[in-house]
Amino acid sequence: MSSLYAVVPAAGVGSRMQADRPKQYLNISDKTILEHTLERLLAFDYFEKIIVSISAEDEYWPELNLNNHPKIEVCSGGKERYDSVLNGLNHLRGMGLNDNVWVMVHDAARPCITPADLDALYQSKNSHGSLLGLQVRDTMKRTDAEGNVIKTVDRNNLWHALTPQMATLGVLYEAITQCLTNNVNITDEASALEYIGLSPKMISGDPSNIKVTRPDDLALADSYLNQALKESAHV
Repeated sequence: MSSLYAVVPAAGVGSRMQADRPKQYLNISDKTILEHTLERLLAFDYFEKIIVSISAEDEYWPELNLNNHPKIEVCSGGKERYDSVLNGLNHLRGMGLNDNVWVMVHDAARPCITPADLDALYQSKNSHGSLLGLQVRDTMKRTDAEGNVIKTVDRNNLWHALTPQMATLGVLYEAITQCLTNNVNITDEASALEYIGLSPKMISGDPSNIKVTRPDDLALADSYLNQALKESAHV
């Protein structure tokens, strides 16, 4: 099998959670969101290393049980998510890895990623990259700046982009650095790949792969994680 690595940008402050700490360190049951996320990734045996990009002022990481895990290494995060991702890629390059190894970039605040989704994404390896997504089911509306509906958008072939998103180390590095050099806004890794002329493959993912962004997302993530535990107990 091809070598696989992960980069987890975890330097954000999560201001929308209105909490006393970055959202990745909020608890769901008896573990932080970041611990849940990393445990899901560690359970996928194909990962050789997981690089976590953390803030220089991060006082919570040393308290986690996973901070000394042999498969996990940390690097400095950045001001923006893409800075943290690029620092993670530079860390991998500093390890002397070949540009052809595969890298999955996964949000720290997506603790419900499933083994099936990770496997489906990994098996989709191609020269343009791949990402998990959910096909849009609801009617889509476009509004003006004041919230007035101005158009109904055709939802055919529209997707919600999720993570992980995957490409080879060399391609990801080139895509992000070109965007930064040309001051192109990067919303995710796929948008950087698109900028350099690639067409990443969309892989249908599980709806449980939510991003914890607001306070009410905590209860939903907790429900999905507990359901997964019950299902695994019956296997």
